Amino acid sequence: MQTRFSPAALADPDTATSESVIRKCVHCGFCTATCPTYVLLGDELDSPRGRIYLIKDMLENRRQPSAEVVTHIDRCLSCLSCMTTCPSGVNYMHLVDHARAYIDQTYQRPLPDRAIRWMLARVLPYPARFRMGLALGRVARPLAGLFSRVAPLKPLAAMLSLVPRRSAAPRAVPLIAAPSAPKGCVILLQGCAEPVLRPEIRAATMRVLARAGYAVVLARGEGCCGALVHHMGHKQAALAAARRNIDAWDTATREAPVAAIVITTSGCGTSVKDYGHLLRDDPAYAGRAAHYAGLARDISEFLGALTLPPPPAPTGLRVAYHAACSLQHGQQVTEAPRRLLAEAGYHVVTPREAHLCCGSAGVYNILQPELADRIGQRKAANLDRLGAQVIAAGNVGCAVQIGQRTQTPVVHTIELIDWAHGGPKPLQL
Repeated sequence: MQTRFSPAALADPDTATSESVIRKCVHCGFCTATCPTYVLLGDELDSPRGRIYLIKDMLENRRQPSAEVVTHIDRCLSCLSCMTTCPSGVNYMHLVDHARAYIDQTYQRPLPDRAIRWMLARVLPYPARFRMGLALGRVARPLAGLFSRVAPLKPLAAMLSLVPRRSAAPRAVPLIAAPSAPKGCVILLQGCAEPVLRPEIRAATMRVLARAGYAVVLARGEGCCGALVHHMGHKQAALAAARRNIDAWDTATREAPVAAIVITTSGCGTSVKDYGHLLRDDPAYAGRAAHYAGLARDISEFLGALTLPPPPAPTGLRVAYHAACSLQHGQQVTEAPRRLLAEAGYHVVTPREAHLCCGSAGVYNILQPELADRIGQRKAANLDRLGAQVIAAGNVGCAVQIGQRTQTPVVHTIELIDWAHGGPKPLQL
């Protein structure tokens, strides 16, 4: 795609990066067929190609974005299916992230939208605040129906509808002691939303890693990976989150070398693996950011490189595998989760349109509730057609989004692997 950015505009590193991304687009339109919003709405401006045109015009001419432009960019899930499809290697992720940051700096959103985004950015990335928010949400949940009738309050209604009816309180299950002579140490990313919503995922991960011979380190001072705020355009907050985690990992790795940073929420994995790009212009952090990005591994990716023993008593359970977008498109990890489940004795099946998003996408199902619901219903229907006894997913957001739309239990892939090798039966079952 031809561009005409001024030298002054290209002096900004983010704009220069975006210009190089835009120039790779050859207008082929392959991305439209795999974009969930285009598949649903049929509007070119709600496809990656259409959004690239809008972003190009906005950045090239330094325009203040209009409400219409913001609407179409806001509708993007950042599922990155377009990047898997693109024959030209267009890094749409970096482009749309820059567009969101530009919008955040130059566009005045309506007050209700600003208030919701402010609250999400100051609650979700902090586990203690998130727990408190869920407790308040259970009290306010009966108001969701009322809020859903008022357009500006629909995101609030969506947020209340996502609040689980009970707090996460898994039964006490002892962890397996770390091996006395481990094969190595790994840092387990602690995350923000996952340990509040599904703390059993961490416990299962630690048991599996211990059986595989690895000692697990929880880095003190680590926090949210920054993905939640980054996808809302809050670049400085995302940078601060990345720097805090890098400092925490520096401290942890001084005590013992680590083989990997293991991540159980695939959205976080995509974010951490991009730290090298995010901090590329920070001389104090660029090198370390690239180093830790290179160490980041999804739990299925890490285990997939090991040889696990056969399960003692295979269940033969029929498992529908949901490939989270951030795993299959963001990280290009596709075969390892299915193979691990099959090797653990499960009968693995995959749905139609497995490449399409479930509609969770971080906080998308709060900020775009109607579109997210339509996308989620479509995904749940495709999974239900498989007649599986359980659905496996590698991202807690997907588990919540799909779980609200199906009667089939949704669990994390690692919980099924843990169960097959002697761990407790997953709570959702």
